[in-house]
Amino acid sequence: MATNVQQQPTQAPQASWHDRPVEEVLQALKTAPAGLSQDEAGARLKSHGPNRLPEGRKRSVLVRFLLQFHNILIYVLLGAAIVTALLDHLIDTAVILAVVIVNAVIGFIQEGKAEKAMDAIRQMLAPRANVLRDGERCSVDGEALVPGDIVLLEAGDKVPADLRLLSAYGMSVQEAILTGESVPVEKRIEAAAADAALGDRAGMAFSGTLVASGQGRGVVVATGAATEIGRISSLLSTVEILTTPLVRQMGVFARWLTVLILLIAALLLAYGYFLGKHEFSEMFMVVVGLSVAAIPEGLPAVLTITLAIGVQSMARRNAIVRRLPAIETIGAVSVICTDKTGTLTRNEMMVASVVTSQHLFGLDGTGYEPKGAIRLDQADVDAREHAVLGELARASALCNDAALRERDGVWAVEGDPMEGALLAFSGKLGTEVRRHQAGWTRTDAIAFDSQHRFMATLCHDHQRHAFVFVKGAPERIVAMCRDQRAAAGGSEPLDAGYWNREADRIAARGQRVLAFAVRAVPPEHTVLEHSDVEGTLTLLGMVGMIDPPRAEAVAAVQECHGAGIRVKMITGDHARTAAAIGAQIGLRDPDSALTGADLDNMNDAALKAAVLDCDVFARTSPEHKLRLVMALQSHGMIVAMTGDGVNDAPALKRADAGIAMGLKGSEAAKEAAELVLADDNFASIVSAVREGRTVYDNIKKVISWTLPTNAGEALSIIVALLFGMTLPVTALQILWINLITAATLGIALAFEPTEENTMRRPPRARDESLIGGELVWHIVLVAVLFLCGVFGIFSYALDKGYSVDLARTMALNTLVAMEIFHLFFIRNIYGTSLTWKAVRGTRVVWATVIAVTAAQFAITYLPPLQAIFATEPIPLADGVLIFGVGVALFALIETEKQIRLAIKRARGALAGAGT
Repeated sequence: MATNVQQQPTQAPQASWHDRPVEEVLQALKTAPAGLSQDEAGARLKSHGPNRLPEGRKRSVLVRFLLQFHNILIYVLLGAAIVTALLDHLIDTAVILAVVIVNAVIGFIQEGKAEKAMDAIRQMLAPRANVLRDGERCSVDGEALVPGDIVLLEAGDKVPADLRLLSAYGMSVQEAILTGESVPVEKRIEAAAADAALGDRAGMAFSGTLVASGQGRGVVVATGAATEIGRISSLLSTVEILTTPLVRQMGVFARWLTVLILLIAALLLAYGYFLGKHEFSEMFMVVVGLSVAAIPEGLPAVLTITLAIGVQSMARRNAIVRRLPAIETIGAVSVICTDKTGTLTRNEMMVASVVTSQHLFGLDGTGYEPKGAIRLDQADVDAREHAVLGELARASALCNDAALRERDGVWAVEGDPMEGALLAFSGKLGTEVRRHQAGWTRTDAIAFDSQHRFMATLCHDHQRHAFVFVKGAPERIVAMCRDQRAAAGGSEPLDAGYWNREADRIAARGQRVLAFAVRAVPPEHTVLEHSDVEGTLTLLGMVGMIDPPRAEAVAAVQECHGAGIRVKMITGDHARTAAAIGAQIGLRDPDSALTGADLDNMNDAALKAAVLDCDVFARTSPEHKLRLVMALQSHGMIVAMTGDGVNDAPALKRADAGIAMGLKGSEAAKEAAELVLADDNFASIVSAVREGRTVYDNIKKVISWTLPTNAGEALSIIVALLFGMTLPVTALQILWINLITAATLGIALAFEPTEENTMRRPPRARDESLIGGELVWHIVLVAVLFLCGVFGIFSYALDKGYSVDLARTMALNTLVAMEIFHLFFIRNIYGTSLTWKAVRGTRVVWATVIAVTAAQFAITYLPPLQAIFATEPIPLADGVLIFGVGVALFALIETEKQIRLAIKRARGALAGAGT
């Protein structure tokens, strides 16, 4: 009968439930085995709140928008806008504010997309639960669970809240996300000791863990933040987010650039006012023009947009970025430490080997699909030619509690993955599993437990045949047998030595070995006792099962090696299994695997030396992961680390790029990580690295385009002012150039695709400067060329007797033309720009070029804009000349780049010959 109690219980800490008898727990929670009533559950939901982990504190929309202005370069522009407004130069003020606001709006819109992607993952993972309400079974959303609810659990279910178990039948739970233990924990209802460790609380089922086998029911004792995983998650939510090299470098660069620009502006203002005897307002507007020309005010927004575009590209490749600067970090990794199960492998068990008394068969196939070839000595065989294979198929199907289901062409297992693999194995041997199971009735069974290490079923068919089918650990099953199945049928004496050697042989391949045996019993035998199987069985054979590597992971590992990135597998699995998978996916020297016990015997110095040579680490704990990350970082490596459990959080936080699993990962792991994999696939990590390198390249391209063009604009004003010449462009025209080009041409570089050799370059060094010697040289070269082009056209126009306004119009358009040709040059910083692919560009590049060209035609030829910007129409012949100046700039800087690349290649060849 359902209870309906008015007084609400409170959620107590987990420690107060695991050591209490079931009856006392039910009494304390004021509930009954039949569950709560719907009314009572609703009342408790209002009291306790939804069963979900609290989301991290989010900034308000207003704060996010205001933070777009939190940049010293923007502060300078805002100051200039205030002063120009006080001087009644309202058009200049409007243009400056337009530049600032456009940058802020673009950055604000793009920045929120990563949070939306993460929210989508959180919604995708929300579980449902089967509960008893009003004494009847029903399915409710996991968020609606309350303390006192009775939850029904079956194999494959995710535990939706912390439960004190009331019953457990052959039930085991995968608790790796909390304890790091890869082996499922068997559950029972007895109370544990008060001081029992988390992994020893067998009477508890914790939120977020997975039921591996069996079934049971439990009463909810904690929900949401009060659960064990919620408690640890709340502690991790306070972790400080460390800055990345890119953010740090850009902050330092912005401060020093601002100081330099303000210093130069102040000196020029003083020079023009005191020595040049110019009006203060006139000089101030010139200085404003200089400041606007020199300050790359669009750079913060363009960098944010570049990172945000990387977020979207990664999301399409199943890598969700939680923090924008992490993209730059993932692109710089020099070593990836990855889990095995589900990341490098399919997380789908498959029978790969079958041993009979005379043969060793091999099997192939895909996942749990019950189709695949059977091979003997590399040749396909018909299972019907070997009668013992049919018996193994029958035993695999009948000594089994799992089920296979096909949905939309994909086969999935309900229950234990190993038993699902056995059903698929039966199908591959020609057995129609459902029909076979329907023809037999299970009369009794002995459930598997860790003490006797076998499972047995007693089955009867309609022809009054009865058999006991047994499966279990090879050494245990061999000890329970008195004979073995002969190849021709019948029985023959047991050769225990042969079976033990074959079991070791399969295990050496990294496969988990199960043995199968059978015994015929009289049809009236309906009760199965342990005495019925001890020493009375006939051994049929053994199977070896493995979680096969993902085909895409093999290719991804090879791609990492080509990119100079080491891949290290860190798993809780056995060393032989880890070494076998390591060999299959192409890790270097997998046979030299180190175990957690080996690591415990090493001090930090020994581990630092060993970690470079070993790529496979087995039977490791989360503490070992943390030590391995620190050891790799001590060599100056940038480390990416994968993890899914709460206990993985320290290593995820310590790693330069923490990567959490989106499907099997805990919220605590995601909170500690910078990236979340939506498909838990290693290939997605490599895609993220490729995208990270692309983003970094594009950031370098944006900077390499922005700084030289800004320097060229500023240098034109400085030279004119110092030598008492007429300004080739006005302050307002400079503002126009920065508004129309920085908001378009610069952003176009953010959409550049990955260059062909991106994953054939070694990782960049941790301390590599974003603005190195080559960029400084490029800034100087392009600034001087811009100066020559602007003053050359300006002087040419004056010599022809054109008005100053027309000369400035031509100089203005020359600046824009050179910026466009400089854009096409900078798109290929690692190779030649003189290819059809480079000229063809991308849709974004040509869209921005067309937009900028149209805007320039507008201010040059439309009378209303001519009045505002003091421009005049340019004759056609002079327009061609301006275009020619852009071509000349491109030819000069491309020639310089090819000379520089040729010198680099020659030096590399000499260095290679020297070694």
